[in-house]
Amino acid sequence: MSNLRELFFTNYFVKWFILGTFIGIVAGFGAVSFYLLLKYTTDFFMNYIVGYPVPKPLGEGGSSSFYQFIIERPWLIPIVTTIGGLLSGVIVYKFAPEAEGHGTDAAISAFHHQAGRIRARIPIIKTIASAITIGSGGSAGREGPTAQIAAGIGSIIASLLKLDDRDRRIALTVGIGAGIGSIFRAPLGGALFGAEVLYRRDIEVEAIYPALIAGVVGYAIFSSLITPQPVFGTYIGYFRIEHLPLYILLGVIAGLFGRLYAYTFYKIRDIFRKLNIPKIIKPAIGGLLTGLIGLAFPQVLGTSYGWLQFAISGNYSVFELYGLNAALVLLILAVLKILATSFSIGSGGSGGVFAPGIVIGGFLGASIGLFLHMLNPNLIDYKEIPSMVIVGMMSFFGGVSKAPISVMVMVTEMTGGLHLLPPTMIATAISYVVCGKYSIYESQLPTRRDSPAHWPEFVTPLLRRIKVRDVGIRKIKPLLTNTPVKSAINEIENGKLIALPVIDTSGKFIGIVHLRDLVIAKDKTIEKIVKPCKYVSLESTLDEALTIMAENDIDFAPVVENGVYIGVVTLEAEIKAYREALRKIYGR
Repeated sequence: MSNLRELFFTNYFVKWFILGTFIGIVAGFGAVSFYLLLKYTTDFFMNYIVGYPVPKPLGEGGSSSFYQFIIERPWLIPIVTTIGGLLSGVIVYKFAPEAEGHGTDAAISAFHHQAGRIRARIPIIKTIASAITIGSGGSAGREGPTAQIAAGIGSIIASLLKLDDRDRRIALTVGIGAGIGSIFRAPLGGALFGAEVLYRRDIEVEAIYPALIAGVVGYAIFSSLITPQPVFGTYIGYFRIEHLPLYILLGVIAGLFGRLYAYTFYKIRDIFRKLNIPKIIKPAIGGLLTGLIGLAFPQVLGTSYGWLQFAISGNYSVFELYGLNAALVLLILAVLKILATSFSIGSGGSGGVFAPGIVIGGFLGASIGLFLHMLNPNLIDYKEIPSMVIVGMMSFFGGVSKAPISVMVMVTEMTGGLHLLPPTMIATAISYVVCGKYSIYESQLPTRRDSPAHWPEFVTPLLRRIKVRDVGIRKIKPLLTNTPVKSAINEIENGKLIALPVIDTSGKFIGIVHLRDLVIAKDKTIEKIVKPCKYVSLESTLDEALTIMAENDIDFAPVVENGVYIGVVTLEAEIKAYREALRKIYGR
């Protein structure tokens, strides 16, 4: 038994194969539960109350050809979206305020700043609140809630097994990948997404292997209980290599719209945060605004996956509304989807930004394709426009999410459009560059070296390269062993310090004395209060000095040469030297 335990804790692959399998099982069932609850809430709010048969994608029982666009009670749309927002607000702000907004960003923040800790109640609250928000017509996606739900599950499992902070963070990341890979039937893309979405220019390498295991297990469970079909069916189409310049143009426009998406989302979020009204009411206001948009364009309500399916399948006649051609309507829908998503989630509602992102990108791609076809039918064939839709999906969200590789893989799994990778790669790369600093996930950090999760890995090696003599010595006057306690207290307080070095009459370093020990001391002199303390020399490294500070709870390390005290190296000086070294190496 002890050998098995030792194998589990020492062998990375064995440990994470077991943990990845377990996380995948729980995440798979969690995705199934959320999917079914979302289905029931959508049927209740949209179909039963409003009389709006929301179109579905092919992989979930929808149709790509005929759709009877009739809403029996359209005037109820803003009422239902408002009620949904209010219910979601009550549930979230009463039981778990951190479940507001888009869950993926909250999971990213937990990874970097909370040692991977997510409260046990979050998965339950997020499941219910998000199902109500989206089911009642809120413009949001199911990937964010699923990511936070599965991330919470991974965090809980790690805590129950008493794993350290590093492993808890990996478990959280694995949960993100397993949850998204399950509900989107995209196990490879989901696994990569969980590892890639944490950073803008990096990837969490250690999480990939267990995320692949968890993703496959979660996918198997979801596919067995729901459906194994790709979300948008299998797209059989084509593109011509001479049309690559058109996809370059699509990449540029997708990047510009990505900037608009991120800017609008967080601008509206900030406006709602500044409103001096109860937080519980804010999602209801966001729901009302979304519902008003939905009165004129119900295509923006919910995930909009069914409408995106029509665009992928080339059925553009359903977008010919109000005497406008489909190209213009699709462009309007892309803009309105940005607004509706910002109102639904930015107000404090619960939902994800992935689904709206690929819908916006898909509508944008369809619109550009149709405009180009109208400009010159020989420029792009009508049958190639669905390819523009799929590339638009990938390039738009791949750029604004700063997760281009995983988004390309995931959308390929969701559509079966593997042959579109060449134009997708160039369009997504361009979109990523054009988006620049804008990201829909504000908790992302640039690279691993910027994350508290990896601070020791990057800081310690650098500190070991800097010598004490390179930093400079501060001449703090030491105390003598025969110094009266009262005088020592005055010396420390006047210097605004917490401790002072102590020497004997020959200048030999003896140790340190803390202010807290002096305050309670009954001795007349400090001789018996002095505590032994390690010291550094001019050739010691800053890492050694920092270790001494941590061990003795002081903000300096004594510097001694040939047994004689010559000064101290301070924590402030260390930080300054470290930042200067970073600037020289990384240009920052």
